[in-house]
Amino acid sequence: PRRRGCDLPLAEARTRGRGHPPVSLAVGLGLVSEVDTGGIHDLDRLLAEMRPLLHAGRYAFTTLPPGRTIDPAQVVASIRETEGLSVVLTEADALALDLPIAFLAAWITLEVHSDLAAVGLTAAFSQALAQAGIGCNVVAGTVHDHLFVPAERAADAMAVLQALQEDAAG
Repeated sequence: PRRRGCDLPLAEARTRGRGHPPVSLAVGLGLVSEVDTGGIHDLDRLLAEMRPLLHAGRYAFTTLPPGRTIDPAQVVASIRETEGLSVVLTEADALALDLPIAFLAAWITLEVHSDLAAVGLTAAFSQALAQAGIGCNVVAGTVHDHLFVPAERAADAMAVLQALQEDAAG
């Protein structure tokens, strides 16, 4: 369907940029009334207000075999790659579905409302974790950043992130 004389079909607009039409198009189509997302841009403020939250449990990274589907409610995160659909789900779900686990992780959410266009947050926490020898896989949500670290290093990662936040808060 097309709306308000737009040349771009709405379905196509929704497939660009994280499944949503560009903000200017969304405003023009009347899908949103204002542009401000409330996200924080300022790096110092982002770091000072990170509030890392460790989720309970362990999370598995896996790739679904061709033709294999799973209940979307089981998916924590996903990305389509040429090799197939990579998904993150609970370790229990991965085992119950007999899926090969490529990486077993702890899930940490930074509770600060970070703007998707903010610069430097990922670099700052990645560098801090790297200096502690902790790998990190990041998934950006619309509101929060989600970090997946080796399950056995969860407590260490939380300590590093909390120290980074305390240093930034002064």
